[in-house]
Amino acid sequence: MTSSEAFREVNASLDTLADNDAVDAAVAASEGIARLEAVRLRALGRLSRHRDGLSSVVQEVAFALSVVDGHAAGLVSTAQALTNRLPHTLGLLDAGKVGGYGAMKVATATAWLSDEDARAVDAVLEDRIPDRNSDQIRKAANHAAMMADRDGASRRAERNRGGRRLSIRQGDTGVASIEVEDGPVEKVAAAYTRIDREARALRADGETRTLDQLRADVALDLLLGGQGGKSERSEVFLYMDLNTYLGLNDDPAEMAGHGHIPASLAREIAGGSNTVLRRIITDPLSGQVLDLGRDRYRPTAGLDEFVRVRDRECRRPGCHRVAQACDLDHSLPWQHGGHTADTELIDLCRRDHRLKDEPGWNYRMTSDGTLTITTPTGQSYDSSPPALHEPRSEEPPPF
Repeated sequence: MTSSEAFREVNASLDTLADNDAVDAAVAASEGIARLEAVRLRALGRLSRHRDGLSSVVQEVAFALSVVDGHAAGLVSTAQALTNRLPHTLGLLDAGKVGGYGAMKVATATAWLSDEDARAVDAVLEDRIPDRNSDQIRKAANHAAMMADRDGASRRAERNRGGRRLSIRQGDTGVASIEVEDGPVEKVAAAYTRIDREARALRADGETRTLDQLRADVALDLLLGGQGGKSERSEVFLYMDLNTYLGLNDDPAEMAGHGHIPASLAREIAGGSNTVLRRIITDPLSGQVLDLGRDRYRPTAGLDEFVRVRDRECRRPGCHRVAQACDLDHSLPWQHGGHTADTELIDLCRRDHRLKDEPGWNYRMTSDGTLTITTPTGQSYDSSPPALHEPRSEEPPPF
């Protein structure tokens, strides 16, 4: 019997289980997943040691496992910690007593400790975290780490506050989230109090939006330079077929950095009072950008703007930083014969721009715009500029 056949047989048998047996099956599956996580983390730890912890390991793991960069970074750092200085936690993972997410909490809580203190905390936690949920593990690990180095607690707080950053997370269709991570607690609390106060004032004045909606709207308006409670102007790149704009079809549009949005929402955004429309000429057969119309309310930046409009986002597969925030780079380095032309220029975010110059990474672009990235382990990944529309016949559509 093949493994696929065995899985199908097991899944079919689950329909006959009583409730208690179903819970037992779920527990057994979770324990098995934890053991496989241990295998994966050991493998990633081995890769990191072999490559001397190069930052490019994170990008290679993101490619190979098809995960976002932040998750790949968490996997690599957890693998390094577990295989170098948290042997007891790794043993609990082997035994299925702690899941991969819980092990990651231990690695994060002890990351600031010396190797000696981390190993001591790891030994203490061996009896405290088995069969606990991730939040219980986080609290136990943080407490044990603080007790192991009380003098370092204040330095840790300062270091954490120094790591403050702003992040964006793309959500389901038409929504996204913005977060100030690791901000000073007193400023975060004060900011929330102000937002909440203004939201409640608007609510008291007869606003029909919920308090949650008002808090979100006030926060965004304040970030965009307003006083809260009213719409503010912002700039985004929205790609929409003319027929969609005119209401002749309902093909989804695309917003750079976010992804596809429904035609109705795209038309609503495009119909805003401050919206600037720009004509983009495409190849009807491939949908690729050929040229930009020159009529717009700001002057064109020529080649730079063309490449950014064409690429939309960073060209490394899996990276969605919008092209406006990226560097323009030669796929073939200038010093190696590259040319400053649209056939060789690509958008790369600053991190991926630096990654391109690390040993073992190779970037090549073909005449049709396909970028092939080869990693130090010899794996290749392709990236093509997204077409603005599906390929069409050469005959114009009827009107």
